[in-house]
Amino acid sequence: MTGPGALALPPEVARSAVEWWLQQQEGALSEGQRQAWQAWRDADPLHETAWQHLARVNDKLGALAAPGSAGAAEVARAALAPRGSARRRRVVQTLAVLVFGAGVAWQAEQQWPWRRWNADVRTARAERKHMRLQDGTQIVLNGATALNIDYSAGLRRLRLVEGEVLITTAPDGQMPARDFVVQTREGLAQALGTRFSVRSLAGGGSLVSVFEGAVRLSPAQAGAAGPVLQAGFSATLQPASVSAPQAVVEDSLAWTDGMLVARGMPLADMLAALQPYSAERLVCDPAVAALRMSGTYPLADVARVLATLDALPGLQVRALVRWWGQREVVVERAG
Repeated sequence: MTGPGALALPPEVARSAVEWWLQQQEGALSEGQRQAWQAWRDADPLHETAWQHLARVNDKLGALAAPGSAGAAEVARAALAPRGSARRRRVVQTLAVLVFGAGVAWQAEQQWPWRRWNADVRTARAERKHMRLQDGTQIVLNGATALNIDYSAGLRRLRLVEGEVLITTAPDGQMPARDFVVQTREGLAQALGTRFSVRSLAGGGSLVSVFEGAVRLSPAQAGAAGPVLQAGFSATLQPASVSAPQAVVEDSLAWTDGMLVARGMPLADMLAALQPYSAERLVCDPAVAALRMSGTYPLADVARVLATLDALPGLQVRALVRWWGQREVVVERAG
């Protein structure tokens, strides 16, 4: 549970904000570092929100790091430790909990759990569900997904609380025909006669992938209808923007058959795809996040997949229980 003034954020965003603060404790940023820091803030509204919150509670951090304080030595050691080292990660996590509240340790699953429990349709971890809606639309829910169904006289709406859903729309039997939309925290995805998926991303945003037809994406803060995404492309919907379209990743729907197919997939993305099927939180060390993985893996046996990763040269997998009780599995560089 978060305390007064705590801010619910994805843990990686909170840790990144604290990491930038630590860098500034080391001394003035170089021009390149300053530009990178500003680029990080501009890259996602959640990043700027985290930084502004950190700035508001900077006195708390300053008191912790002040010479002679109980935490000064630990903060100093973290600032001197190599980025990505175990010592630095421990202090960054502790500071993130101090600044943003213990909620950063649990991410969306522990965040507003009542929204998931009260959803019209939900799946447990490692569960998939196929459904046919009243108008003939077919949906498939990935693991750890929660969805509300809101059909009215004028609109067909699905509200994605968390997780991932694949939708194959059917022509509306009513006249005039009602629009079909998927609503997320970031905005609306309006189907234009289509087959598409919507996935809530751990770091914020909703990834929309179109396989047939087209989808109009409208950010919540834009105040107007957004761009149309055509079949064969995906884009990330943010509260105030839509990313540039990218080609849909081949085999991105393999999860509907219980498989994860990786073809040069970054390790961080692979672990994110496995997360809905794991009871433990899967953590990827930034030092190995970009490693490219290939292969076909069973989603029903995450332990086997992790054992495969642990056997790869240069990687190791460690199971941890954090001091706040969260079980984690960390994939990191061996040694």
